[in-house]
Amino acid sequence: MSSQAKGSFDVKTIPLPADSKDQEAGLVRFGGEKQYHGDLEATAKLLMLAAGDYAKGTAGYVAIEKVTGSLQGRTGTFVLQHSATLDHGAQQISIVVVPGTGTDQLDGLRGTLKIIVGAEGKHSYEFDYTLPAQR
Repeated sequence: MSSQAKGSFDVKTIPLPADSKDQEAGLVRFGGEKQYHGDLEATAKLLMLAAGDYAKGTAGYVAIEKVTGSLQGRTGTFVLQHSATLDHGAQQISIVVVPGTGTDQLDGLRGTLKIIVGAEGKHSYEFDYTLPAQR
């Protein structure tokens, strides 16, 4: 059965030290923490790798995010995989649940998460997902 969870989140990114090979390649690494509110009450840790020319509005990033908490009353953990590009202001982003990463009551979780950046930089999400029936 398909469901949708909605809410907001706060994110804090932390630049990570780059080695000389990262700098030569134009790569930037970040760590981060998120706090989800709403239908998904959870914390998350993430690692991100980015590159691009932000002055021209062109960039891309990939990230892995481990989420721990409660999704509409069901508890556990799962991992999200991010892949995004920015092309002169036009953004394309894909965030999917990594198959097989759901634990406890989130075992079997599948889905996609959409990030919405609203007024004043406030972040919200829409998470379309499926879960097996509770046992």
